[in-house]
Amino acid sequence: MEGPEAEAKEKKTATVQSKAGDALEVCRVVNGMWQVSGASWGRAAPAAAVDAMLAYADGGLATFDMADICKDHLLLLDQASASHVCTRSRPLVQCFILDQILHALTKPETRPKGQERLIPPTLASRAHARSSRARAMSSSSAAHTFSPAPPALPQRVRPARCSGFVGPAVESATPGARAVTLSSSRGGADSSLPICRVLNGMWQTSGGWGRIDRADAVDAMLAYADNGLSTFDMADHYGPAEDLYGMFINRVRRERPPQMLEEVKGLTKWVPPPVKMTRSYVEESINRSRKRMDVAALDMLQFHWWDYSNPGYLDALKHMTDLKEEGKIKTVALTNFDTERLQIILENGIPIVSNQVQHSIVDMRPQKKMAELCQLTGVKLITYGTVMGGLLSEKFLDTNVSIPFAGPPLNTPSLQKYKRMVDAWGGWSLFQALLQTLKKVSLKHGVPISTVAVRYILNQTSVAGSMVGVRLGLSEHIRDTNAILSLELDEEDMGSIAEASSRGRNLMDIIGDCGDEYRA
Repeated sequence: MEGPEAEAKEKKTATVQSKAGDALEVCRVVNGMWQVSGASWGRAAPAAAVDAMLAYADGGLATFDMADICKDHLLLLDQASASHVCTRSRPLVQCFILDQILHALTKPETRPKGQERLIPPTLASRAHARSSRARAMSSSSAAHTFSPAPPALPQRVRPARCSGFVGPAVESATPGARAVTLSSSRGGADSSLPICRVLNGMWQTSGGWGRIDRADAVDAMLAYADNGLSTFDMADHYGPAEDLYGMFINRVRRERPPQMLEEVKGLTKWVPPPVKMTRSYVEESINRSRKRMDVAALDMLQFHWWDYSNPGYLDALKHMTDLKEEGKIKTVALTNFDTERLQIILENGIPIVSNQVQHSIVDMRPQKKMAELCQLTGVKLITYGTVMGGLLSEKFLDTNVSIPFAGPPLNTPSLQKYKRMVDAWGGWSLFQALLQTLKKVSLKHGVPISTVAVRYILNQTSVAGSMVGVRLGLSEHIRDTNAILSLELDEEDMGSIAEASSRGRNLMDIIGDCGDEYRA
């Protein structure tokens, strides 16, 4: 190839080469694939993603970059490639996409002329070999890649339920109080909702924690509900979470007594882009969640807003209130709003029942300002991040995660997120001292550290419920979660934990009020 065409190609590509002579020609602009890992970018439909990758490759952008950090046990790849790069398991979507795009681009009928060298044959053959091995292993690897399933819990004739609580909202951690009723004086008698004080958090279905098999996930949801843990929290952007709830609630209707249908609650969140909040836009979004969850009315819609300088959040909440009056939403709530904006919203007559915020022994910001306003107005707090993605557990006691491979890997989005909170609060050494304190309390009561951590937050002012993340179909913690609701921490326990927590920095001074970490 000579002349202008060769010169243009030279500008578009570059050859990277090692001293040993290994070389690879790549595009100088690389397509990054972090966004297919889920969580914050939305669901990646594999077929549509492959079509998009073909479009990039057709346009000459044929180099794709990915990583192995989203662990999937069913796709164990070989330990080292010819380029001496250690390759662990790769996310299902990324492996599937890589396999199909290379397959399409190496077929003569789909490979554009002149692109042969942009995707080297060696790279294609290696990728095909790995993905083929992964598919071959997927049917037989479960036995040795997953830990054995925990023994089934003894079946109780009548499991403790989270229903039947009709009194005022629980203000303190009364032992045995499994439920709380969230309500708003602004919305009339119909603005109330009983929920379990421990909620099953479904962020983990959005990707990054392992592949979710839908049938197994629904079976797991039924197991939680059968054991009295019948409140599920999700969001419109948590991958298939709302769809899973729709499948689950249909199983409840068909296979469980009517009483359980009354007990089960599905709380979802709406996280819209900062566009004009018209009535039609809000209603269309709410209808989408109603359809996915297969319910006539959403039990609770928790609203998030990115930019306070845009007052459109008030328009959205007023439309949500109208939709509540029309029977499409049972209760209106917030997530990640700060104290100032909560007060403005209440002054505008919006019947808010709760605000879901990050709250843990490390992150006590909600008790600085938010809890006081909640006490005055009756709004309750639902907390997430309460076990810090698993950091508040025996698994991380006496470890040093700052040394590579010396401690448990921070291999999920939640572990990575809350490790940053630990760093802001005071660092890993101080966190180890906190874990030691929690371990003493946990041994005293015969429960895990995580159970103590959640109970401590449930004891805080205005906290109605706390989230415990569930990895549906992958692992379960039903027994430990139920133990939270029966655990009673005495004055000595509460004091020792409070003292250990106070040794760290005040995160209000570093991050700001509740939710400010999303608006920095």
